[in-house]
Amino acid sequence: MSKPATSQKLTISGPAGQLEALLDVPAAAPPRGAVVVCHPHPQHGGTMHNKVAHTLARAFSRADFAALRFNFRGTEGSEGKYDDGNGELDDALAVIEWMRDEHPGLAFWVAGFSFGAAIAVRAAAAVQVDGLVSVAPAIYRFAAGLKTQPACPWLVVQGDDDELVDVEETIDWINGLEPGPELLVMQGVEHFFHGNLVQLREVIINFVEKHSG
Repeated sequence: MSKPATSQKLTISGPAGQLEALLDVPAAAPPRGAVVVCHPHPQHGGTMHNKVAHTLARAFSRADFAALRFNFRGTEGSEGKYDDGNGELDDALAVIEWMRDEHPGLAFWVAGFSFGAAIAVRAAAAVQVDGLVSVAPAIYRFAAGLKTQPACPWLVVQGDDDELVDVEETIDWINGLEPGPELLVMQGVEHFFHGNLVQLREVIINFVEKHSG
């Protein structure tokens, strides 16, 4: 596995205006896959610079993927305003289309944390992807009632001490899916994975390596 490259700042046209983005391109050329990473709730301080979102991008970069993080509408320098998850899904779909155009033919994944994990699940259910990673997904608030589930390798990671996303709700939701994702509950870990980001990174790398050939 290669060390991740330095992030490149980008601007991508979204449905509500320009979106800020950061692209990590691995040292391996060309990359063997591409991923879009969605950040946590923008009205609670979530941005593409969030530590868990950054850990997701770093994990994929170390697995030789090109990893793109972006700011949802109205977040930092991205244009537009918050739209209760619906406009943010449109943002994610626009960024996914852009990333696919930039990296045609590569294995394509989507990932996210908290609010961003719920958006990533909705995006992966709307467009075909090759893999999905959902960290502490805020499903009941932002992705409840999915009529279809993503048809790809799918990992859900959550701490059992998560103070914002109830782990039992997550388990109940997963039990209602068929075949459903692979679930990993990390012991003694809260919502933001303080002190456990390296372990989270390694879990994600292992899952990506296992399912990306």
